[in-house]
Amino acid sequence: MTTRPERHIGTFLLIVLSTVLGLAGTDLVLPAVPELPRLLGGDLTRAQMVLASFTAGSAAGLLLFGALGARYDQRRLLALSLLAYGLISAACRFSGSLDMLVALRFAQGAAGSAAAVFAPGLLRRLYGDSGAVGALGLLGSIESLAPALAPLFGLWLLRLFDWRASFDLLAILALALAAIVTARYRHLPATTAQRVAGGYGRLIADPCFMRYAISQACTLGGLLIFVFGAPTVFTVTLSGTVSDFIFMQMIGIAFFIVFANASGALGRRFGDETLITLGTAIAAAGGVAMLVYALSGGRNIAIVTALFPMLNVGLALRGPAGFHRAIVAAKGDDARGAAIVIVAILLITSLGTAAVAPFIAHGLPALAAGAALVEVSGLLAVLMLPRLVITGR
Repeated sequence: MTTRPERHIGTFLLIVLSTVLGLAGTDLVLPAVPELPRLLGGDLTRAQMVLASFTAGSAAGLLLFGALGARYDQRRLLALSLLAYGLISAACRFSGSLDMLVALRFAQGAAGSAAAVFAPGLLRRLYGDSGAVGALGLLGSIESLAPALAPLFGLWLLRLFDWRASFDLLAILALALAAIVTARYRHLPATTAQRVAGGYGRLIADPCFMRYAISQACTLGGLLIFVFGAPTVFTVTLSGTVSDFIFMQMIGIAFFIVFANASGALGRRFGDETLITLGTAIAAAGGVAMLVYALSGGRNIAIVTALFPMLNVGLALRGPAGFHRAIVAAKGDDARGAAIVIVAILLITSLGTAAVAPFIAHGLPALAAGAALVEVSGLLAVLMLPRLVITGR
């Protein structure tokens, strides 16, 4: 028997808020990145590392919490993660240099990663398999608002106060959520130890599992690489503003929400595998179209904004079913399976952002090339690796 998210609305929202807060650790800080070299010293390349360091730290934390979550109570780990995230966020505001901020951002990303890796398993236990697909779709729709609203709010904080205000807000929210999770401890679904032989090595060696993990990571990673570099490209090389970037984000997120909410019905009609392939192909086509426009000398922000939703639509169509199939393909090792998928997303994002950073001053061609390469790699994974065979359906 399955239930819908409204049947456990308080618990569902607590899981959502915990995961969204981790996303906000990047998006809330984005508007301040172009200003950091002037405020803390350094250059644009090092300022981009403030973003890359956070995602790399999150990847390390996900692997840690994936292993711990298979052995210990995930509810207690979630509360401890939020507590550490809040304390390190508070420490970030006292950074006296970019190097110090980069180091603290790694620790911040690692500390706040538990919610992302535990959420899919918690939702499966809360709603069952068929209900979890809908819950993951709703979670994705809500999470998608963070890249649109957090930069807007971060820009408001930057203009009203300074770059430290974003870290102050993250600290306050994380500490408050840690207290709520502790108080509502028994409302979250209980977890049991997952005794599955092979650990991470078994999953990485499984080509079926990796089909979904790699394609999910590339589809989202290519989008994030573009988003992370867009504020600098818009303001430094395209003569635009941070507001132009935020407008592009809002358009992209609007498309994402519409298609993510339609993906469940489309999957039931055409099949999840068809939707996964179609969504991955649309995202890859969007990355290639952006690169072709950039290499042709295009500098019109309106055209960039018009091409950007293809990346969002592709992710929206394949995201919920793709993530759920990765968890199912993990064959009982939910925590480690979710950890690998999200680690792959963050590693691709971090490495891609770092690879593009030295060329970011050259503008749109370098950024579009990085995003397109990753998106096309995701499509190749879908086309070349074996599909999951689900029996009894």
